[in-house]
Formats: sequence, C-alpha cells, structure tokens
Amino acid sequence: MHDFDPGYAHEPYATLAHTYPGPETYPAKEFRVEWGPIFHRGRLDGTARVLVIGQDPAAHEAITRRILVGTAGRRFQGFLGKLGIDSSYVMVNTYLYSVYGQNAGNAHATDPAIAAYRHSWLDAVTAHNPIQAVIALGGLADTAVSTWRTTPSGATYTGAYQHILHPTYPDSAASSGTDPAQAMAKLLTNWNAALDALHGTVTPDTDRPLTHYGSTLAAADLGTIPEGDLPPGLPAWMRSDEAWAARQGTTPAEKRATILVQIPADQRPF
Repeated sequence: MHDFDPGYAHEPYATLAHTYPGPETYPAKEFRVEWGPIFHRGRLDGTARVLVIGQDPAAHEAITRRILVGTAGRRFQGFLGKLGIDSSYVMVNTYLYSVYGQNAGNAHATDPAIAAYRHSWLDAVTAHNPIQAVIALGGLADTAVSTWRTTPSGATYTGAYQHILHPTYPDSAASSGTDPAQAMAKLLTNWNAALDALHGTVTPDTDRPLTHYGSTLAAADLGTIPEGDLPPGLPAWMRSDEAWAARQGTTPAEKRATILVQIPADQRPF
C-alpha cells in the first residue's frame, strides 16, 4: 500500500485551486510563472496543528508539485521531527511561484494582490485545522505572517508563533562571504531556541525527548519527506536526502526554462 496526498478536491481548497492568480498578479519578469503555481504540502484534512510559512518553490518543488521538498524541506522536516510532529502540519509559501531573483522577492513582500490570495489560504487553514503554532521560515515569511495578522481573520489567531532562520540560510550566507561553519552554527542556535519555545506547546504526534542540534547539521538531523505528502505515484527517490533536480542552461533564459531531473546513482535499479 502506498500513501499519497489526495489533493484539492474538497472545499475550501477546491475553490483556492480554481482561483489562483497568474501573471496579472505575479509579473513574469520577477517570478517563474511558466512553471505553474505550487500550493502547499501537508494535511488538508483538518488534522494539522502546525502551520508553516515558507518562501517560494524551487526546482524540486516544480517537479513534485508540493512545496519544501528539496534541501530546505529535508532540513525543516528534521526540525518538525524533533518536536514530535510527524504528520500534523500544513505548509504554504509566501509566493505561489518561484522568485526570479531575490530582489523581486523583497520588492513584492507587501504586494496587496499577492497577499490577498495568500491570506485566503491562511484563513482556510486556520479556520479548518486546530493550529497551535505558526512557524515562519525566513524574513519574507515573517512579513507574510505579520501582514496577515493585521487582517480581521489573522487577528483572531492566538496560538504560538516562531520566526526562524530559513533552512538554506547557511548556503546563502556562505555565498555572500560568511564562513559556512559559522553560518550553520548560527542557524542551529536559532533553531534550538525555537525548539525550546515550541516544545510542550505543540501536541506531538509522537512523544519523544527533545534533542537539540549541535554546531553542525548531522545526517540524522535531516528528515525524509513522507510519501503521503506528495501526489500519487511519485518515486521514492524524489523524497530522498539527495539532490536530483537542478536548473541547467548556458544562458539565463535557457536556465530559467530547463530543469534537469536525474535519478541519484544509488537509487537506480540498473
């Protein structure tokens, strides 16, 4: 038997899937709208207790049609596991489409039209699930939550809230000249503080002792994306801890239009 995510057949999510915005709201010069919208990952059946706000979909997400399944997703899945949250979560992104350049993400952080549709998702999730905690991954997600909290529906949320460093913070910081080890240690210190704040506040799926991160991210700290989070029939290697999708191209236009999908060598049956 294989578990899978049944998708958006039921309300209020069916209407949200029917009415998503396109290039009229997300400018094609600043978002990869040609890859389509990617809505969520996790439970839409009324059982989610943790609401996670990410940033925007990347290459892995474009293929699986669910958010936070690449490096960021595997790292954060491990964070949830430390809280004992194995399945009772739902994740949505700040942006439906992949940002084409970080400046674009910052420029649209408070865009009213983008926020309006995102608020519809946050309203639906919090109205139909017993959400005990909201976790924002990075600054853009924090802005998204802050904007939502100014709305009538958002103002009624009274659960816990944690804004943590984005799971790929060490990678982006290192690319800007920060020592990689220091950047990772900063992330894990930040995440340990959030674990302390949330542990005992969120009802776990599996009651397990809280274990903190060390100064480096160990293999055991990574989580595997559950089969039940993805559409039916996707192969197991798409949920593995290995990179299998990357943008490729010799020009910006070609790289924008091309994602190379390659089965990891140790996952090939030949």
